Amino acid sequence: MDPNTLKALQGAAGGGSPEVVLAVTHWGSPYVYVYPWESGTGFGTKYADPSTPPTGEGKGVSFSADSAYIAISHEVSPYISVYPWSSTGFGTKYANPSTLPPSGNGSGVAFSPDGTAIAFATGGSSTPYFSAYPWSSSGFGTKYSDPGGLPSESNARCRETAWSPDGADIGVAHYGVPCLSVYPWNSGSGFGSKYSDPSSPLSRLGTGFAWSPDGANIASVSTGQASSNIGAWTWSSGFGTKYSDPSTLPSGAGVTARWSPDGSDIAVTTESSPYIQVYPWSGSGFGTKYSDPSTLPTGAAFNPSWSPDGADLAVAHGGSPFITVYPWSSGFGTKYSNPSTLPSVSAYGCNFSPG
Repeated sequence: MDPNTLKALQGAAGGGSPEVVLAVTHWGSPYVYVYPWESGTGFGTKYADPSTPPTGEGKGVSFSADSAYIAISHEVSPYISVYPWSSTGFGTKYANPSTLPPSGNGSGVAFSPDGTAIAFATGGSSTPYFSAYPWSSSGFGTKYSDPGGLPSESNARCRETAWSPDGADIGVAHYGVPCLSVYPWNSGSGFGSKYSDPSSPLSRLGTGFAWSPDGANIASVSTGQASSNIGAWTWSSGFGTKYSDPSTLPSGAGVTARWSPDGSDIAVTTESSPYIQVYPWSGSGFGTKYSDPSTLPTGAAFNPSWSPDGADLAVAHGGSPFITVYPWSSGFGTKYSNPSTLPSVSAYGCNFSPG
């Protein structure tokens, strides 16, 4: 019996839960798979599917900071599904929010760092594109008022949302210049007035948004080619100076970016080979791109995720096996073996639990 499965069984018997699991959203029913994960060993046996699965193609996935809840955004109403999570796997799905997100497919989803709110981005063409709800062990509270200064484009669908590490701000990537918007956040009252846009924004369609672990920087990714598909800015209660672009730009249309837990590296996914690119990161910005992995993802790469200790990097992508994980130590190691139960079609999101 592999050690991850043993840990899961021990958890079910009251002996503790796996330290880390890896959730993968994909475009075939039941739209989300979760696997035990152990660095150095890899995938364990997939957990049982939720008894009430999401109602459409899985997109974003987020664990609460204490790993007690898992939220999935998906393409069919109610667009967001949240479940208790424990060592035995999925619990009973929470009731839908009383005010559903606007019409359109669910895209990004994120719990606030303190676990008291869920933010949700929709990829449809209906305003407000971007919503947030109080969250507690009882489930969804009454939806917060929509933010002021919503993206103004007539088709400003939102793709990804993220909270600052201290929970004081929340950002969203969206279609239409400036491709990203950031708002102050108050857990009592919700959204504040939108911060001024960066002086050097990206162009085209914003698809990815990420904070550095120390909250001092923001990265955003867009579908723009050449010099407009990745950008990073200093952050201190507003946008500062944009960092110089990396000397070797990501390949083709960008999808999203993620900093490593220690902030020393930043991974960028794209729709063109090699699909995943990683750069060192320092106070000066982007360093020279690391060598590509010897075994590339097999198709357009969507969401990446670093394990909590930064020892592994997972990538969801469009071709079989749909989820690929690499050891990481100042560069890519040899790809882990595929899970025994693969997603049946394209995977869009992946996320390691906090552990």
